[in-house]
Amino acid sequence: MKKRQGPQTTSRLQRDTPVSPRPRVSASPSPLVGVIMGSKSDWEVMRYADQTLTDFGVPHECRVMSAHRSPALATAFAASAEARGLEIIIAAAGGAAHLAGVIAAHTILPVLGVPMKSDALNGLDSLLSTVQMPAGIPVGTLAIGKAGAVNAALLATAVLAIARPELRKKLKAFRKEQEKKIIDMTLD
Repeated sequence: MKKRQGPQTTSRLQRDTPVSPRPRVSASPSPLVGVIMGSKSDWEVMRYADQTLTDFGVPHECRVMSAHRSPALATAFAASAEARGLEIIIAAAGGAAHLAGVIAAHTILPVLGVPMKSDALNGLDSLLSTVQMPAGIPVGTLAIGKAGAVNAALLATAVLAIARPELRKKLKAFRKEQEKKIIDMTLD
């Protein structure tokens, strides 16, 4: 078995809930956002959600769980998320894209789906599976791949900023910086 890369921390979630071992957790003991993915290969894209949340100082955790290979783990994670203090879940959605939907079915927290690029259909299958959730179990769907991961983190930050003035201030500064980059851009 390969040794997992990255920070190894023990969180309250790991002790209290049967979830995936050795999660990547931000410095805060009380994450507000859960970033989950069906396999380690999704980390290549979902690390952008992790980095964006980190850049804004949003406490979060990142975990691997599968709607198909570890359904009890995914169900336990979703069912306990609100009680553990999570307010939003970002779920990578690959292929059949069931992870975001299964999580949404087991929690009333907002679930943001990030479709993963697939070999068969370049992520179109993931996008359609995520965006076509049945009425009553919503999953907010973002773009395929890196842009979706970044935007999911930005959207999660914006939702949290409704009640957190310090995040609202950071988002305004971020937008201003984006505008400045465009204004200062030259075509050489």
